[in-house]
Amino acid sequence: MFKQLREDVACVFARDPAARNTFEVLTTYPGVHAILHYRMANALWCRGFKWLARLLSTFSRWVTGVEIHPGATIGQRFFIDHGMGVVIGETAEIGNDCTLYHGVTLGGTSWNKGKRHPTLHDGVVVGAGAKVLGPIVVGKDARIGSNAVVTKAVPEGATVVGIPGRIVRVNGQKKEVPAAAVRMAEKLGFDAYGMSSDMPDPIARSIHNMMEHMEAVDNKIDRMCKAMGEAGIHNCDDALPELAREDFVSLSDVDAQANKAATEKDANVARGSVADSKHSSDSETKEADADKL
Repeated sequence: MFKQLREDVACVFARDPAARNTFEVLTTYPGVHAILHYRMANALWCRGFKWLARLLSTFSRWVTGVEIHPGATIGQRFFIDHGMGVVIGETAEIGNDCTLYHGVTLGGTSWNKGKRHPTLHDGVVVGAGAKVLGPIVVGKDARIGSNAVVTKAVPEGATVVGIPGRIVRVNGQKKEVPAAAVRMAEKLGFDAYGMSSDMPDPIARSIHNMMEHMEAVDNKIDRMCKAMGEAGIHNCDDALPELAREDFVSLSDVDAQANKAATEKDANVARGSVADSKHSSDSETKEADADKL
């Protein structure tokens, strides 16, 4: 028990730079208090003292703001940072060296008995406000971004963001923008930067899908026109109307225009300063000539 307590305290120093000494951690960290209460409540739960275990977990919730069901399974060196609003369900399973931030919910999506809460493997980090729901598995060393809502399994080493949660990195590798979307963006004069795959924005995701669909439609029309031309039908020979680039201004275009405008403004100010200086010099020369006369 004391070895486990030392590990619980030591992991705080490893993951929280604000921790200064053991006494401070033991007396002021609600996440540590919640884990201590959970360890005792879980021991009672496993020995059949269900009501007493629930009573202790309820007391812990009043004191720490963290609700951990005594039936949950939690491994070694588990750290809850800040803690307020964390909820961990009865059938949740958490591996070793996991970290949860405030507002995290490991909840269920069913009222049926049995496994209904998530399983977190070793080294998982769940950001503030994230919701991991259902009997899903979050792989080893995965990262779940703040406020993400995850209802599907997460592979090992992946990073998940957004609502609903989607994977933006797997084992540290960024997911690339689909080639079809990039080609269509170039054709339209639309900078692909504006629809980065890292963005969980649903509008960006919709643009991705539209670009891919437009690429497929363009390819199909090209094949149809080619077949019609070979058959002697030349209705496809008319050129398509030109697209106005200003209708597809990207973020980089806006930045470039802003920088250009700022540069021109600085140049005008500099020219004005030189002109004023020259005018002042000419005036002083004329005044000096007048004094001589």
